Amino acid sequence: MTPSTSSPTPSCSSLTPTRLSGSRLDIGRAHGSQHREAILASIDVYDRLFHDLAGLRWHEARRDAERFLPMIERRYPAILEELDGIAQGIGGDLADVLTLNCRSEVSLTRAGGGCSAFSLYHAGRQWLAQNWDWRADQLDHLVILEIQAPGAPPLISVGEAGMVGKIGLNANGVGVGLNAIRSATCGEGLPIHIALRAMLECETLDAARQIAHDGVCAPAHFLLADGSGQAEGLEVHPGQPGTITPARGVVTHTNHLVSDTATHWVEDFPKPDSWSRLSRLDALVEQLLDGLGMDDSGADELAADERGTASTAPNESATLDAERLFDLLGDHTPGEDSLCRHFDPSVAEAERMETLFSVVMDLTDKVLWLRHGKPCQTTHSMRLVPTAV
Repeated sequence: MTPSTSSPTPSCSSLTPTRLSGSRLDIGRAHGSQHREAILASIDVYDRLFHDLAGLRWHEARRDAERFLPMIERRYPAILEELDGIAQGIGGDLADVLTLNCRSEVSLTRAGGGCSAFSLYHAGRQWLAQNWDWRADQLDHLVILEIQAPGAPPLISVGEAGMVGKIGLNANGVGVGLNAIRSATCGEGLPIHIALRAMLECETLDAARQIAHDGVCAPAHFLLADGSGQAEGLEVHPGQPGTITPARGVVTHTNHLVSDTATHWVEDFPKPDSWSRLSRLDALVEQLLDGLGMDDSGADELAADERGTASTAPNESATLDAERLFDLLGDHTPGEDSLCRHFDPSVAEAERMETLFSVVMDLTDKVLWLRHGKPCQTTHSMRLVPTAV
């Protein structure tokens, strides 16, 4: 199946990593000044989207976002300083940048966000991969940030300009993926994207996990993994997160809650394609594992060792690499369960999602590969390694 598309096919060469270091204020100022036009364009996009989804104008959204300021200031004042630097870099107000970074909490928990993500442990390597699906008008507002912040490991974050963090990994091999959850719930805790940045600054997976347990104010799924073979899905919300542990070394997730803990406290209302995409993702990963010669023998061994992964018996002659995982993410199946998402004129504009980038991370070797745009439309992947700036 060859889907139609309305958005251009970018090359990864159109994205150049932005290397940021120095004080938190320096990092923010450089981010803001180097990506000023993209940040201002993003503000325009979300101004329209807030109005379409929640009837809010930007000044009203700013007022909503300001309620998260005390929590960020109390728990992560360094990240708040960076937000202030971004505002200075674009010549704007902190409230504008704060609103951009709290866009999920302001109204977009009502949006039909996408994304299909999975982690996979095979032959001593921990992989984490996902498609990020969102509005096509954000395709050209994406940035790659390579950040060396004081007191934190070097990190790479791929996301929208002006946002302090999203999907990526750090030099310690800690990686995080994100799935949006559609829900009206929003309470006390960190905004989603602030929590993601805090996780990317963690030295260990345990430290990143603790951020989720300390409270995130709106529902989302964080897929955490590290180079030692640990992986865990965390369905965060204002209470204690629901956890998803690996089966056959795998965690998969789309855009609905599955853990008993999360579904007990949070009512989500995903689009129907979330279930069908998850079924398709599970089937594709299962097919991949079968091709690698993996079975379930001794499946509890590593769990007993508190590794967070399932024991496997890999076929050492079979190889698993980033290209095979991009092929999986580029899957096209007729109907709603296609992982790689394209323009669909039958969907209302406010609900229309397309795959804007795909990432594959080898957390054992601490490498991230990126395809800007749809993974089915390019064979070129940008290779990124978090190192000191």
